[in-house]
Amino acid sequence: MNPEIVSIGDERSGSTAKILVGLGFNCFSFQVPTDLQPVEVLYAPPDFASGTVRPSHGGIPLLFPFAGRLAGSEITFRGATYSIGDLDDHMGNAIHGYVLNRPWQVVEAGPWRVVGQFHAATLAPGLLKKWPANFRLTVAYEVSGRSLVCDITIDNPDDKPLPMGLGTHPYFRLPLGLSGQAAECRIRVPAREIWPRGEMLPTGEHVPLAPGDAIARGVRFADTELDDVYGGLEFRDGVCSTSIEDPASGRTMTQTFDEFFRACVVFNPPHRQAICIEPYSCIPNAYALAERGIDAGLRVLAPGESVATRFTISLS
Repeated sequence: MNPEIVSIGDERSGSTAKILVGLGFNCFSFQVPTDLQPVEVLYAPPDFASGTVRPSHGGIPLLFPFAGRLAGSEITFRGATYSIGDLDDHMGNAIHGYVLNRPWQVVEAGPWRVVGQFHAATLAPGLLKKWPANFRLTVAYEVSGRSLVCDITIDNPDDKPLPMGLGTHPYFRLPLGLSGQAAECRIRVPAREIWPRGEMLPTGEHVPLAPGDAIARGVRFADTELDDVYGGLEFRDGVCSTSIEDPASGRTMTQTFDEFFRACVVFNPPHRQAICIEPYSCIPNAYALAERGIDAGLRVLAPGESVATRFTISLS
């Protein structure tokens, strides 16, 4: 399989990005020029673009209509039960939604911007038996200066309510250039609480972090062993800012996003060539938590309703 790839770039800055249209509209490369050579901000396995690697293992997988794990292989929504299908995480849980491993449709393309769309009824009509409502996800990637900007719009084109959660799963390459050391990079997520997990699923508790907790002030990558769900994010003027600082190269990667997202999953892949800082609109397993009366951020779009959000990745 050779999925379609679209390349975009900013001619003035020299920054470029590559998107796998045929595999989840995954942006798997974002390069920013420096005095020596371009710096690749994102991590993807060497053969990722071939489509033979699991799509959740590199680039920026897009997770929808749920992000992270759901307990078992069913959800209950407003009294009805839906069988999610074969999305097993090898522990009996569904994981990461339907759109990260399927072909998308390009609806607009230019030298510095590309727009992709996934409409369930058109591209994967079998999903309509597995989810409470039809859905349409439109994603625009744009390269501007030293930044990658992503605008996402979620539409409910159905006559039924659409329960949904959105997550992004970016793999940030460490270090930020050949001169740095991954171990010394500092990871920062301005969170005030953590959602403990049992058997890989949030229990429903959320516990305040100690004042000055390392993740909030910046923790050395060498000291991390993370696969944790953080909440209570700090927003300033409606924007949350997470970052990776590479002291050896003097570079900083900053990821910002708006208040549509209420949590961050932070994950160390076993190969430790990258770290994932993943904005989620809801806590994983939000459907089961909502059934227990726990506010985990599950959102429901009314028929005809839409919602939009944005995240930006920059290298300075």
